[in-house]
Amino acid sequence: MESATPLKLYLIAGEASGDLHGKNLLRALKELHPNLTVRGVGGDGLQGEGMGLLRHIRETSFMGFTQVLANMGKITRLFRDVKADVLAFKPDAVVLIDYPGFNLRIAKWFKAQGIKVFYYISPSVWAWKKNRIHKIRARVDRLFVILPFEKPFFAAEGYDVDFLGHPLLDEIAGRTFHRDETRRQLLDPDERLIALLPGSRKQEISRMLPKMLAIKNRFPRARFVIAAAPSLDDELYAEIIGNEDIPVLRGHTYDILNAADAALVTSGTATLETALFEVPQVVCYSANALSVWIARKLVNVKYISLVNLIMDREVVRELIQDDLHPEALAAELRRLLDDPKRKAQIKADYKELNEKLGEPGASRRIAERMLDMM
Repeated sequence: MESATPLKLYLIAGEASGDLHGKNLLRALKELHPNLTVRGVGGDGLQGEGMGLLRHIRETSFMGFTQVLANMGKITRLFRDVKADVLAFKPDAVVLIDYPGFNLRIAKWFKAQGIKVFYYISPSVWAWKKNRIHKIRARVDRLFVILPFEKPFFAAEGYDVDFLGHPLLDEIAGRTFHRDETRRQLLDPDERLIALLPGSRKQEISRMLPKMLAIKNRFPRARFVIAAAPSLDDELYAEIIGNEDIPVLRGHTYDILNAADAALVTSGTATLETALFEVPQVVCYSANALSVWIARKLVNVKYISLVNLIMDREVVRELIQDDLHPEALAAELRRLLDDPKRKAQIKADYKELNEKLGEPGASRRIAERMLDMM
C-alpha cells in the first residue's frame, strides 16, 4: 500500500493496558503510513498519538462482574455511540485492543458492516469461555496475541494467529532512566524504595491501596511511593493516604520501578512491567466477594499474574482475597528485601521470562502485518 494513500482506522481500547499497547501500535502505524486518520475509544496515550476520542477510558473501565452489571446503562450507550461514530467516520479497518466483554461483541457488528477487523491482545480464552474461539474466528480477520503460550494454544484448536513478540519490551527499551537521581530525590541514603502499583481503576485502587499501606509502619526505613494511574484524579489517592507522607507520582511508573528495591503490585499488566525491571514483587488481589466467587467458578487457571502464567510456575508470590492480610504481605515483602537467595532466584526467573517474550520491535512488526493485510 502506498503511504500517500489516505487511510482511516478506528481503535477501541477500553482500559489502561490497552491504551498503553495501542499507543505504541499507533505510533508504529503512523511511522509506516503517515497519511493515517484515527478515531475511537482510548486514553491519554492514544490521544497523545493523535487519535480523536469518542470516549476516554476513565468512562469505560469497569472492574469485575458486579461493576459491569452496575454500569450496563453506560455500556449500552457506548455500543450505540460507537456504532453511530463508525458509520459517520467510515474507517477502512478497525483495531480492537483487549477489552473482550465489549470488543468481542461489537466485532460481530463491524464484520456485518464489511469492515476489516483486527483483534490485538486476545481474550483470555485459555482461562475461561473457551468456546469464544469460535466467535473470534467468525468475527475477526486476524488475531494478534502477545503471550508466547497463546500461539500454540490456538494452533491446537486449528486456529492460526500471530505472535510477534511482546510490546512492553519496546515501551521500556525506548526510555532513558536515571536510577541514582530518582533515588536521591525520593529517599534518604539508608532508605529502601517500595513501589506501590495499586491498579488503574478507581474500584481496585480504593480496595487495594489501603491493604498495601497497612504494612507501611512495619518498614520504618523504607519509603513507600505510589505510581498513580494517569486517568484518575489526585483526590482518590489523597482520601486514602490522609496525612501520611507518601509520594504519589503520575506518569513516572517506570522511573519508580527502575529505582525500586521491591514492589507491591495489583494483578495485571503491571506485574509483567515490574518483572521486566527485575524488581522483586508481591502480587496482590482482592475484589468484591461475589465477583471472586463467580470468577473461581468460571476461570480455569493456576495463577493470576502474567509472570506466573507465562512461566507456568510460581515465580512471584500471589496473595489473593483472604490470603492478602498484613502479616502475609509484610512477611513476603521482608523476604524480598532481606533474603539473598530469594532475590537471586527471582532475578534468574525474570531473565528466563524476558527470553520467552521474544525480541523488541513487536509493535512495528504488528503494524507492518496489519498494513500488509489492508
